[in-house]
Amino acid sequence: MGCDGGSIPRRDEMVKLKKKAEKVDKDVELQARWKYCALSGEELKQPIVACELGRLYNKEAVLLALLDKSSIPEVARHIRSLKDVTVLQLTVNSSYKPSSKADTYNDTQTSQYVCPVTGLEMSGRYRFVYLRRCGCVISEKALKEVPSETCHKCGAGFKSAHVVRLNVSEEEEKGMREEMEEKRRRPRWQRERGKLWQTQNLVPPPPPPPLE
Repeated sequence: MGCDGGSIPRRDEMVKLKKKAEKVDKDVELQARWKYCALSGEELKQPIVACELGRLYNKEAVLLALLDKSSIPEVARHIRSLKDVTVLQLTVNSSYKPSSKADTYNDTQTSQYVCPVTGLEMSGRYRFVYLRRCGCVISEKALKEVPSETCHKCGAGFKSAHVVRLNVSEEEEKGMREEMEEKRRRPRWQRERGKLWQTQNLVPPPPPPPLE
């Protein structure tokens, strides 16, 4: 009795169709975060950088935005200079094939980059991190299954404080932002001392007692 002469879909069928559409929308959004610059909206291209909140940007877009800090969009307003971003050392996926149609969703499309340890694709299906010490990007699975204090890609030493998750959830990003802002509120001498001890992979001593 439908207008086209066909049968009317049952309620359970409509619910399934709605859930499927919602899943596709979420997958498209997730793919976009790993494929496009969070600042310019253009496709990510090397050199690619990441901020302390784990967002991905084209370095060129960040440079252009910093030329006029008063007009930086909210998404990147926490970036004060290039010191607040890290150039990523990515592992190219030899099986990557660019999509023939722009802005289309394809759940079988390969990702341009992979984890150098596990081979997992950096598409949003798996969690990835980058190391602030060297900029290397690896999957969180590799970090957990092959624990080490040296980078699996380049061999540089690092501590847990150097590990930053990429493209996290809103709730996780909120916690990362609070941590970032708390760190920035510390006195400069304390920040500089922390950097020195982190470089040497040592545990910094407690701060000196306040002067009476």
